[in-house]
Amino acid sequence: MFLEIALTAAAYHFLRRRIKKPGISWRRMKSPINRSDALGAAGEALAHAKLKETLEWLCGSDYYLHEGPLVIEHAPGSEFPTAEIDHLAVTPFGIFIFETKHWSGRIFPSSARGMLTRVAGTGPAEDRRSPLDQNRTKVEFFRARLPSNWPVAGAGIFTSPEAQLDPALNANLLSLADIRQWMRTRRDAFAGMPAVDVARAVGAVALYSDSSSASVEAHKRRVIM
Repeated sequence: MFLEIALTAAAYHFLRRRIKKPGISWRRMKSPINRSDALGAAGEALAHAKLKETLEWLCGSDYYLHEGPLVIEHAPGSEFPTAEIDHLAVTPFGIFIFETKHWSGRIFPSSARGMLTRVAGTGPAEDRRSPLDQNRTKVEFFRARLPSNWPVAGAGIFTSPEAQLDPALNANLLSLADIRQWMRTRRDAFAGMPAVDVARAVGAVALYSDSSSASVEAHKRRVIM
């Protein structure tokens, strides 16, 4: 595994050249089908911009933030073999996977496993799948394949200014304003450990993921079938 990682470090420089300036995600905004898609794309752009700002503040230029989706094949041969990652960041203190939600209303823990409860205005409560539950297999996928001294962690980001997060929620469920402190906490928890080589880590991530438009579209077709 380490030999493969060393051989693919050049992928870091290739992916760096593919980074676009911050803005609406290219894949989401090609032709939004409805209002929900457009809001989701806007939310992902907000999350990307905040992550970029935070990582530059913490790491200078020593980080990688992928723009656009990444697809992983976590369950080959199954009905749904792939999963899509909204945001992936590589830093000297770990690899981080983020799931973005643009929900409005009040967000509470749910009694149902893997779910959150959302209440919009005076409307009824509804359970929705937690972004942490969505991220679980993606985090486990990379933990199983990357060196054990490279921490891999995930978080959910709520981008709507109208989202009200209940204090009882898991600490890995964040508003945009929470991202800076969450990342600082992760950096401090890693203090004293050998730094992650960002170039090598990006090369390793590239071994196990696909950012091509064909892969993304194929994943979306499977999900909506």
